[in-house]
Amino acid sequence: MSEIDQAEPQTSKPERSPGAKFLMVLLMGFLITIPLFTVWLLNYDRQSQSETAQQSIVSGWGGQQVFAGPKIVLPYQARITESLEENGKTVTRTNIVTRELLVAPELVTLDSELNTETKQRAIYEVVVYDTAMSGTAVFKLPDDLDRYGVSRDQIDFGRAELRFGLSDARGLAGDNKVTVNGEVLKLQPGKGLAESGNSGFFAFVDASSLETGTIEAQFAVRFKGNRSVTIAPHAGQTEWTVRSKWPHPSFTGSFLPENRKIDADGFQAKYVITNLALGTSLIATESGQEVRPMRVRDMPRYEPALANGGSASATVDLIQPVDLYGQVDRATKYGFLIIGFTFVALLLFDLIGGVRISSVQYILVGAALVLFFVLLLAFAEIIGFALAYIVASAATIGLITAYSASVLHSWRRASLIGGLLAGLYGAIYILLSLEAYSLLIGSLLIFAALAGVMFVTRRLDWSTSLNRTKA
Repeated sequence: MSEIDQAEPQTSKPERSPGAKFLMVLLMGFLITIPLFTVWLLNYDRQSQSETAQQSIVSGWGGQQVFAGPKIVLPYQARITESLEENGKTVTRTNIVTRELLVAPELVTLDSELNTETKQRAIYEVVVYDTAMSGTAVFKLPDDLDRYGVSRDQIDFGRAELRFGLSDARGLAGDNKVTVNGEVLKLQPGKGLAESGNSGFFAFVDASSLETGTIEAQFAVRFKGNRSVTIAPHAGQTEWTVRSKWPHPSFTGSFLPENRKIDADGFQAKYVITNLALGTSLIATESGQEVRPMRVRDMPRYEPALANGGSASATVDLIQPVDLYGQVDRATKYGFLIIGFTFVALLLFDLIGGVRISSVQYILVGAALVLFFVLLLAFAEIIGFALAYIVASAATIGLITAYSASVLHSWRRASLIGGLLAGLYGAIYILLSLEAYSLLIGSLLIFAALAGVMFVTRRLDWSTSLNRTKA
């Protein structure tokens, strides 16, 4: 009994120094970046699911169309000489083979109007279009045809073909019409052009008039597609006029329109492309290279490019006005700022305000900050990015403010944390809106925060343990 009475009171555990607390907060912040990276992966996965869903929506409609042509293909007889070893002797043989001469028009005029609509399934939607590509093409053989290793007497003009390329022939409609010198041609499936992946259609044509004169072809090709339409120019001069009521176009590819008009009622653009700019001849004995539309993180790309001998392209992309996955991705990258600023504010209350905050409390606050981005992604798919940002930020600010009131033992102190978060979320939304100045504004924000922390802690001894007086 006396031994118990005489026992010394248990001493409390000594408190960490400010430097140790700072290192602990850095460690907590690093741990929180792991679930933040997981949210980024979640957004990437949802974006992939969205693209898969969009492809399923338009699977029977038509893809990102690449239109090429027309070209006249002339079969000709060529002599091929080859040397072979037979019984120890070199034997030279000459064979006559049939090859194809591809003739591009001297002038092509194209006119198309994209009639757009938005197809939707569940929370996913995609822009599709229906268009009629009408135009005129004028063909003529060059006077110096012999320079290409082909003479007129080698060509079988009666077996010529007029070929059109369309990358996804499923989108072709039934009311297509092609006339040559006033004669309506019967269209046949297949035998497209290499620029469209050999997909398309053709018509047999008597090209006898091409031997000494010209051929004029008129056509109206109706097809369906989604997201973008691309032409692969190849003529001496290609003139393409394209218009639509869709107000959000993007002009990409190897060439841009010479003039364009974009307003709330839609857009209109005109391309003028010459073969001097293409760097290709109007006569060829080999096919061109395929133009393949691809999308990388919802940005259109068309390969191969004009450089290095690739095929040229002119593209009109019908973009969605709001790329919510891209915006969530950018917002997630600013998560480090939100976590860092909030942790620094709590650390200052710990070091200067005299409120002890444990590592578990830091982690709980960090988890709430990470949950903001999950809420943002989930709500953005349903109600749009802007409204989702307001809902998610209001919920997060309310949760952390209420929790901070308990941790900091004061609603006044908690209101400072809430105000800081409101300012941060507001600043980040501005950064997302002002993409061109995001780096400048973000760096100034960090500089101002660092200057404030340095000023507040300028007299703090980071190596000495804090002395707290119990109330």
